[in-house]
Amino acid sequence: KGGYNYYTASLYASLFFAYDTVCGETNIVKGSERSIAGKSGMEKHKEQLKMLFFNPGMKIPGIPLMGNKAAMLDDELSQWYDFAIDIQDRAGRQCYVFAVKAKSKADGGDPDKVVIDYMTTWFDYKTYQVIARNYSLSYSAGVYAFNVDMEVEINPYKDLMVPTVIRYNGSWNVFLKGREQGVFTATLFDFGN
Repeated sequence: KGGYNYYTASLYASLFFAYDTVCGETNIVKGSERSIAGKSGMEKHKEQLKMLFFNPGMKIPGIPLMGNKAAMLDDELSQWYDFAIDIQDRAGRQCYVFAVKAKSKADGGDPDKVVIDYMTTWFDYKTYQVIARNYSLSYSAGVYAFNVDMEVEINPYKDLMVPTVIRYNGSWNVFLKGREQGVFTATLFDFGN
């Protein structure tokens, strides 16, 4: 009927393809407060995804049976992670690297307590701007399960930092809907037109 048969494809299309003129949105992420209040369905899920992208490690409300397990920076959950800071070159730029990895069972970890398996963020050494972030997330709540890896590269355009490459490799399984697997690379360019 002209729609998408799969949730992953529907979410991807709603993020990257506009079917009509988009009004009232800004490109400004810094300082914006994200909320799911008054949103449902795909709009709510997009907002939750933006919360994860732009404020990783913070609580993401409204995801059933997961609670606040994405809030890896909270005192309650930080005990399940190892944190590291380093300096590396990335794409010809010197960067601070902030890495977070869920502790293994052998190191006292508990995979049922976490959602973020690992996250690595590269910050420009001089400006502290995020220039790349890699995520690996997984969780099983009985009625749904997911295992998702994402990589995001961010580059300057005029006075903005914009995502230029997004790589996704994920698997979702929702009770009574069956498993979805998706792999894509979105290359974004030509921001001036």
